[in-house]
Amino acid sequence: MTGFVIEQPGILTTLQDAGRFGAGRYGLTQGGAADSFAYQVADLLLQQQPSCQLEITLGGLQLQVLQPMVIAVTGAELPLWCNEKPLGWWRSHQLKAGQRLRFGMARSGVRSYLAVAGGIHLPKVLGSHSTVLREAIGGIDGKAIKAGQFLPVKARQLPYCLALPKTSWPDYAAPLTLRLVPGFQAELFSAAQWQQLTEQSLTVSQAADRMGYRLQAERPLEMDAVSLWSEGTVYGAVQCPPDGYPIVLLNDRQTLGGYPKPGAVVALDAARLSQRRAGQVLQFSRLDPAKLAAVRQQLQHDWQQLRLELYCC
Repeated sequence: MTGFVIEQPGILTTLQDAGRFGAGRYGLTQGGAADSFAYQVADLLLQQQPSCQLEITLGGLQLQVLQPMVIAVTGAELPLWCNEKPLGWWRSHQLKAGQRLRFGMARSGVRSYLAVAGGIHLPKVLGSHSTVLREAIGGIDGKAIKAGQFLPVKARQLPYCLALPKTSWPDYAAPLTLRLVPGFQAELFSAAQWQQLTEQSLTVSQAADRMGYRLQAERPLEMDAVSLWSEGTVYGAVQCPPDGYPIVLLNDRQTLGGYPKPGAVVALDAARLSQRRAGQVLQFSRLDPAKLAAVRQQLQHDWQQLRLELYCC
């Protein structure tokens, strides 16, 4: 088994998979790829089950390939070169031993994904490769990728490369609507608060990372003093602290929280949020829980359609 060597780790590169589930009782969060859509498409382009991938934040990664392999790259739009020859995005590529892969800095979006046919082979921790830096778990010693590290790959060759049409690429610069499903604390928020929450425009603040995104607004919510017990948090939960600026909890969130929560954002929208930068505009819309089944059906339909759109390149 061989693989590739990290020459430059970039701003922040971590190993991620679909996530670590069932470990919340130990105080460990789920982790996993922040943009689940881009992550899943990378494996789809390689015709394989969910694998261990590199999540590249903002860019700067450079690595050397030690054996022929097939890769797929998705996510944030950034320049990509193989031996200084530009490569395309949202598609797979055949690489040769000795070639050097270099990622520039993202022009749109935040996180990119590099998957390898056959997968990166490292030991799992509690059933997952996902790196959570705060908990120092997963990946390699629970830390971000470093220069000089060797990543083993059990390479699998493919007879052709696949690509996703540009018409199906996500637009990470577009305004985003987050569908908010009311939760059991929804009644703690008045009709006026719900109206303000769902009608005003918000922007992503500088306090935005894999743990959660704090949102800013021209007028913060006026929060009543409410004493709540800390309780388990879920992916996409929206917390409203006393300052009135909502926080959307993401993959590396804390497992317990006590701020009032009007509800949780649909998972696909939370994944889209992870690709937004400080200053980008978004809005909440209230989604009736009775419509969730229709949302799931539409998502399944969209995935089937996306599979049909892939083409050989």
